[in-house]
Amino acid sequence: MQDNNISPVGSGKVISFNVGEQEYCVDILRVREIRGWTEATLLPGTPRCIKGVINLRGIIVPVIDMCELLHVSHSKSSDRNVVMVIDVDGKTAGLLVSKVSDILDITPEMIQDVPVSNTDDVGPLVSGLIAFDGRLIGFLQLSVVAEQALEHVP
Repeated sequence: MQDNNISPVGSGKVISFNVGEQEYCVDILRVREIRGWTEATLLPGTPRCIKGVINLRGIIVPVIDMCELLHVSHSKSSDRNVVMVIDVDGKTAGLLVSKVSDILDITPEMIQDVPVSNTDDVGPLVSGLIAFDGRLIGFLQLSVVAEQALEHVP
């Protein structure tokens, strides 16, 4: 299993969200803010998973379409679509997700190995699974998300 540290200080809190009909989570300390979806400015030559860029108080932030990155069917657009602004490895990016669900208290022991070997490019993105309250939630490795999505962004 990859490094599933939920935070450098061990807060034990993750934020869960939906990408299409699938549920994922990330360490809450990596999330700078959550904002409603506004149309992004497209950049030519960027990967399909880059929805464009937005201006966040004077900082240009690329927006990653998580449905595209995770190869998940798009759900219908709604006013619940949000951008989660994250900081990872010195980079700021926005994650376009279908909706934010919960803030969960978890322990590192709750994160289980992914039981199948994924050979496609989505495999390394999900570093573990959390069984929580009857749901199965994928724990996203944000450093891999940023690396895969932003490697070709100028």
